[in-house]
Amino acid sequence: MSTLHLKNLAAMYQQHQPWLLNLFRFKLGNCDDAADLAQDAFLRLLKRPINFDSYTAAQSYLSKMANGMCIDYWRHEQIKQVWLETLAARPHATVHSPEQQAVLLELMIDVDCMLRELSSNARTAFLLSQLDGLTYAEIAAVIHVSERMVKKYMAEAMLKCLIFKAQLDTATTEP
Repeated sequence: MSTLHLKNLAAMYQQHQPWLLNLFRFKLGNCDDAADLAQDAFLRLLKRPINFDSYTAAQSYLSKMANGMCIDYWRHEQIKQVWLETLAARPHATVHSPEQQAVLLELMIDVDCMLRELSSNARTAFLLSQLDGLTYAEIAAVIHVSERMVKKYMAEAMLKCLIFKAQLDTATTEP
């Protein structure tokens, strides 16, 4: 990474961080998560440098990035809430340790992200198959496509699952 890029990013951070932090505070309603997301936004820029030709262009880009980050945050919070409700309904003997709960929650968020990368029909076909146990013919009737298309959607979903599993295996075996 070039020294010039780091200087530009440092200047951009000084110019835009207070504004971005306030934007996140307004959208999220709390300071801690706002500060975390503001930091994450600049970490993203550190990883994928972008040059802006004006203050307004940078602010516009950061605003769009913030909107996407907030949507991801709210989606993750929904998953977390469902997870906590599920844990509360379980008998005490089957409750996982806090570390296990954190790992499982992160895994659920990753699975949600993976599923959202699928086309709408592929995601629906996969969920109907895996969660509801529907046959390909039944899925075809539900989503109004041919059984051949359901097979295509399932192949797309299974490929995504294999890639996800390979990434997970790699992440868990790295030192």
